[in-house]
Amino acid sequence: MKDIIDLLPGFNCGECGLRQCRDFAAALVNNETELTCCPHLYKDRFISNIKSIEKILYGLKNSQNDTHKEPARIKGIIDGLEADFILAPLLDETSCREYLHPFDHETKPKVDEVLRYRPMGCPITHFARVLDVDKGIITVHMVGPLHRIGDKGAQYRDIGLCMIIGFDGIVIKGRVPDVSETVKFLPEHCMMQKVHSGVVVHSEGKRVRIESIDLKVW
Repeated sequence: MKDIIDLLPGFNCGECGLRQCRDFAAALVNNETELTCCPHLYKDRFISNIKSIEKILYGLKNSQNDTHKEPARIKGIIDGLEADFILAPLLDETSCREYLHPFDHETKPKVDEVLRYRPMGCPITHFARVLDVDKGIITVHMVGPLHRIGDKGAQYRDIGLCMIIGFDGIVIKGRVPDVSETVKFLPEHCMMQKVHSGVVVHSEGKRVRIESIDLKVW
């Protein structure tokens, strides 16, 4: 458990619902809470620790071989909704792939260009790098908020309001859904850790593509 404590923020803020980080680590080991309950872990300073903690927990749970406990639930921090799974990037990619439809039909982005936009229904401004453009649909990787691409001198183009058409990524926690299933999911890179929903249009191994995205505006 000490290895997990060393990877936690150490603020003892109580925002996870427990008194201190040591208690949070114990709850993780006992499968009584989720990493998403600690909002500080998803800030730039600590986000790289998440995968290390998950590896430790995976090893502990396998060694315990305890089949009686129910799996911990996946919950969004902002809305408290339960999700079916967490969606992570494809191998060697920086974030889940997102598919955008800009409301400005004159937008003509180029591959590798950095775009600034706001998804419909989301209060957060996004920055993303273009992977592909096909028939008006822009495939991107998230690269910001702005400070992640350099506060000063960052080159980007503002394309305004966009509709999120779909997500593509790997299920790293929770159940792998079937095609045509309506699901609730948590994009690993979402700054707000907010549950999204949509319809699964492709499922192969742990890779899924989800369309008809609903950001569930509160």
